[in-house]
Amino acid sequence: MAVKKLPNGRWEASYRDPQRRERVKVFRTRAESDRWLATVKTDVARGEYIDPRLARSRFGEWADEWTATTAHLRPKTRAGYESDLRVHVLPVFGERAIGSIQQVDVRRFVADMLSAGSAPGTVRNARKVLRLVLATAEGSGAVRGNACNGVRVPASPKADMVFLGPEEIEALARAIGPRYDTLVRFAAYTGLRAGEIGALRVGRLDLLRGRVLVAESVTEVDRLGLVFGEPKTYQRRSVTLPGFLREELGAHLVGREVGPDDFVFPSPDGGVMHHKAFYRSKFKPAVVAAGLRPHMRFHDLRHTCASLCIALGAHPKAIQERLGHSSITVTLDRYGHLFPKLNEALTAQLDELHQEALLTIGSTPHSETSSVRPIRV
Repeated sequence: MAVKKLPNGRWEASYRDPQRRERVKVFRTRAESDRWLATVKTDVARGEYIDPRLARSRFGEWADEWTATTAHLRPKTRAGYESDLRVHVLPVFGERAIGSIQQVDVRRFVADMLSAGSAPGTVRNARKVLRLVLATAEGSGAVRGNACNGVRVPASPKADMVFLGPEEIEALARAIGPRYDTLVRFAAYTGLRAGEIGALRVGRLDLLRGRVLVAESVTEVDRLGLVFGEPKTYQRRSVTLPGFLREELGAHLVGREVGPDDFVFPSPDGGVMHHKAFYRSKFKPAVVAAGLRPHMRFHDLRHTCASLCIALGAHPKAIQERLGHSSITVTLDRYGHLFPKLNEALTAQLDELHQEALLTIGSTPHSETSSVRPIRV
């Protein structure tokens, strides 16, 4: 680091950055140049040095850099991020210098979206993309901190889960008709996701042992169409089938010339089923015809499976493995409110055990023959 006086009376301060490139700045007085160099020296020592050239670069350039590094994401996730970036983030921050974006700018961005009527989930997704781009810039030394830190978005209202009983499942299956009734029962009693059901192939059914291997999922992505990939948690799992479902699946496949790569629940032309079209034209009309709650979604059949397992006293770990949750914490967070009912039944059973014990020994807790003496206080 060096300071020298220029012929015009001003003072030039210079230093070499961590990449050994010379940086120069001119000040009116020697004191100003000394203070600036001292600040730079402290930032370098703390690992907080910011490259001025990078700080002046456009946010849009960093967005391009970040987008180029998202190849590891699922196609649907990546398409969603790119849409949020294009529609919400770039129009506001695209031409801004990356180093000029402060927390107050992010707060204003969030407030403006909410005021314009955007749903909290939409705002949260836009803020997430903004944070990811800023994190890329931060990791490269263009900004000192992430301006999104500390900026909160109101929680989204949670959609009500619908839990069907066995009779309601059967009513829905009959209302949807013979082509898809097995699909409805399969979804309700296995807990598979819609994409996992759509991608299920005949070769992954083991009706003799009553198991289905969940190894693939399909999803519809805007501008990409149908995309196949691994299940949501990237883990294969084996799900057991109730006896009635084994028989029904066998009957479902009888009469079809199917190979191991054919779909168990295909579209009318034999290819992969388009879930959005099925949901709109078949599932929702069947919900109404069965007299169920109109807001019920196909995903509620997965919730139904969880509630049936809980009612039967299944351990949360078994439910986690059946549904393919990433951890047992996810299972408890999502369905924990159903377990208190099970605890009430358990408490009643514990009381019964106690009463049976009293009958067995022919005594009551406070009988005169009891050897337990009262505690004096």
